[in-house]
Amino acid sequence: MSALTCARLSAWTVVAVFLQILGISLFVFGFFPVKPALSGVSGPESYRSPMCHSVEDRDERSLPPHQLRSLYQEMSGIPPSFDQLILMVVDGLPAEFVLGKDDQPSTKAMIEAMPYTQSLLSNGMAVGYHAKAAPPTVTMPRLKAMVSGAIGGFLDVAFNFNTQALLDDNILGQFYDIGWRMVMHGDETWLKLFPGLFTRYDGVSSFYVKDTIEVDHNVSRHLEVELSTDDWNLLILHYLGLDHVGHTGGRSSNLMIPKLMEMDEIIKMIHMSKILPEDDPHRQTLLLVVSDHGMTENGNHGGSSYEETDSLALFIGLRSKILTYASATQNAASQVDMASTLALLFGVPIPKNNVGVLMPEVFGSLTDDQWIRALELNSWQLLRLLQAQLPGLSQQSFPCNDSSYEQSSKFTECIGQLEQKFCHFYSKATVFHSSWKSRKGQTIGSINIDDLRNAVKAYDEFLRIASDWLSRRATDKPLDLLTSGVATMFVSSMILLRLLFLLCKQAFFAEKQFLPNGNKCSYKWDLDELFVLSAILIVALSMTSSSIVEEEQYIWHFMASTLYLIFLRRTFQSVPAGPAPFLLNVFNGQNCRKYSQVSSVILVLICGRILRGWHQGGVNWTHLPDISKWLEQAGPHSIKSIQIASILAIISLWSFLLYSIRSKRGFILTVQTMFLISGLLVLLHTLEYQDHTFAVFGYTTTSIAQMVYVSLGVTVIMTAVASPWVMYYSNSETRSNGKAHLVTFSSIDNGIGSCLFELRYSSYLTGWAYTASWCLLQGLLQQPINTVPILLIFLQILSSLVYFSTGGIRHKLWVEVAALYFLGMAGHFGLGNSNTLATIDVAGAYIGLSSHSTLFAGILMFTITFASPLLLLLSMVMYISIKDMRYLSVSQVADMGHLLLNTIAFPSLVPLSLNSILLTTFTVVLLLMRNHLFVWSVFSPKYLYVCATTASVYAGVTAVAATGIYICLVVALSIRNSNGNIRSPR
Repeated sequence: MSALTCARLSAWTVVAVFLQILGISLFVFGFFPVKPALSGVSGPESYRSPMCHSVEDRDERSLPPHQLRSLYQEMSGIPPSFDQLILMVVDGLPAEFVLGKDDQPSTKAMIEAMPYTQSLLSNGMAVGYHAKAAPPTVTMPRLKAMVSGAIGGFLDVAFNFNTQALLDDNILGQFYDIGWRMVMHGDETWLKLFPGLFTRYDGVSSFYVKDTIEVDHNVSRHLEVELSTDDWNLLILHYLGLDHVGHTGGRSSNLMIPKLMEMDEIIKMIHMSKILPEDDPHRQTLLLVVSDHGMTENGNHGGSSYEETDSLALFIGLRSKILTYASATQNAASQVDMASTLALLFGVPIPKNNVGVLMPEVFGSLTDDQWIRALELNSWQLLRLLQAQLPGLSQQSFPCNDSSYEQSSKFTECIGQLEQKFCHFYSKATVFHSSWKSRKGQTIGSINIDDLRNAVKAYDEFLRIASDWLSRRATDKPLDLLTSGVATMFVSSMILLRLLFLLCKQAFFAEKQFLPNGNKCSYKWDLDELFVLSAILIVALSMTSSSIVEEEQYIWHFMASTLYLIFLRRTFQSVPAGPAPFLLNVFNGQNCRKYSQVSSVILVLICGRILRGWHQGGVNWTHLPDISKWLEQAGPHSIKSIQIASILAIISLWSFLLYSIRSKRGFILTVQTMFLISGLLVLLHTLEYQDHTFAVFGYTTTSIAQMVYVSLGVTVIMTAVASPWVMYYSNSETRSNGKAHLVTFSSIDNGIGSCLFELRYSSYLTGWAYTASWCLLQGLLQQPINTVPILLIFLQILSSLVYFSTGGIRHKLWVEVAALYFLGMAGHFGLGNSNTLATIDVAGAYIGLSSHSTLFAGILMFTITFASPLLLLLSMVMYISIKDMRYLSVSQVADMGHLLLNTIAFPSLVPLSLNSILLTTFTVVLLLMRNHLFVWSVFSPKYLYVCATTASVYAGVTAVAATGIYICLVVALSIRNSNGNIRSPR
């Protein structure tokens, strides 16, 4: 690799990227495995101690459903409290909307929005829980947690978009085994999790978030019929409208209160139809109103903040009356606690992998014997999980009979500090339980009550510490797989950095030979180079802090602004000299280069400062005021006006840049017309879609968005494909007429000079098409408040290109590309993104889609989230057009390899190298933090963003490289026709 050629650079880059992808795959599969689960389902053995064995279990499992149901009731010692269950899931409903927050009741607006529900709580007819959901707070893993009691793997956030059947033991499977008939209306996720389980169903897509009306109407239209029939035991109603309201307008959306009132009316209808009537005392119905997760102020979810994890569990129809409003609303639990609670309420075994504990307020109607029996069954189930995961927690097995109860409750061996801890608490509970059972009815009441209280307290202590440990326990990660992934990524980074070093060395010697006053002796490090290296090091090391990970935006804003301040310092210190390259002619600034340089850097800094204050991103400071909140307070009409003005500014600026090209006016006019059509369609869509909180996308706005996609796609493809050939035939006609091209270079003959102009022209025009179309696409997809940041990022790109194209100050090429990379990352956070999944804009991913499509919605979501990094990468095509290549000799220009090496090498290799450093570093950080308290709430979501950022770099670099290769191929053909001589690519 000592002599770097185009072929070697390409080959080694492909190898490095392949190794990087391989390393990411190895690490991800090692770090995010599917959590291990005990195979099989709970059966009659659930009602026997884990310390004993029975030969009857296998035969008992094969009993018919009605006999199995009777067996469970006989063995449990706890009669079922209910016969029917109505599970009403209000997707995205924060518990504080119903129960209040911090021991304070809900706001007046929320109480008035749900008067019937509040009356049930006030009259002791319902009990509510703040049921904490585990991250990631998305629908599918949260439903699995509620019905199985198990906490799934972190990568369930990805499987949320492609739900597979749930094979683990769960409540619905237990109900099915005892012959229950089940009906489901609502989110089709239930149908994917439990195929073939429901007698009747009507599923709706959960991802088309623009629909806030029909998605709930499709559920409620079945309600009257279902409530009037008794051919079901379980009725699931999953309402998605409230979650969709949040995604499109946030918690404060104008549609939120009406949607809460709609949910309250449904609760009222169910309560009055199925719970209040007492015609059949043997037919008891429980209404359980739950939410899968909460939502942030912006209406998003996926992260681990309180607002996102604060889900609701509201039990309506309990036999025992709750005495006070506080005891009905100020209860806390985990979302996984619902599985064990429902199992014992309805007389089925607790699911095998459940880590939840019983919700005591729900069992107020049980006798002392029944309640302590319920605690015992819950303890046995958790003990089985502990024994499966802690080999040092062993015991001798005894036959299951009453006489062996005492000895079968004792451990024979507890090896390890943790095992001894669990042994102590469980043994303590069983001792108190045995004492109470032996002395029950034989001692005075006070002593017996003390024994009961001690037993309940001891069981509760064991259940809490066992559940907490099982919930928090990190899955065992294969270190050999993790270290292999890290090593592979490290090798990839070393290859890329070595390539970049050789490329910089080669470029230095090439420019040194061309510059008459260049330093012939040694390489001189400039301040901007040292700062870029220091900045990358600082960013990499800062990722070891969870607080910095949460507030990463501050680092990128600081690095970008500081680097441009260094550029400004150099501008004041330098006296510009030499001819003005291509892009500066657009602004007619040949006599004022220094002022244009100063003004360009200042404009970048001003735009950066506005971007910095536009969103209070991150996690901890989102409540602080910022520009976007101030504009939102001004009202939707103000935001709409700013959105339209921003789109018009983008159209006007890009049209001016295109109009300033004086060559090939016919082709330019065609491109400009197509671009204007796309811009007008975006404006029409903005005007038609008057408020982003409206309920359903109409046919008109969907059609307009689809036309924008087609128009922008045709414009980009036509410009990228046709522009090199337009210049090719133009040069051919010029040469055949014997006329020199209007642009000549003193050091290069007219033929080669015209070919370089062809390269610049095509790169400039294609880069223009990429960036202009991308800005318009983001104007369509981004939230209305984010159109101004898109305009600011565009101005930063334009100002940077003007600065880099102006003669007088010569920065290293890799520093210039790194500066654009820094701007892309700062812009990413300037658009309101963070390292939590909650800031992903789901609503925009369905603009232009008339129905749910996982593929297209995923692409649009990726496009919205990484709009800024991709925009800066696409602008690299324009960057190619501004670089001074006068030092190339005629033979080098004619050599396809040299031409590619001097056009696309730096714009492609620098982003790959910088990203590889950050990727490898954070992978090492995640490996070291694998047992950290915040590994799943902070570091793991960040790693998903790092991997997605890597994918965006791959996409952007691929577009730049493919475009550069295509243009250079056409230029090479032009040179061959001009000189009749071209070398083979090396």
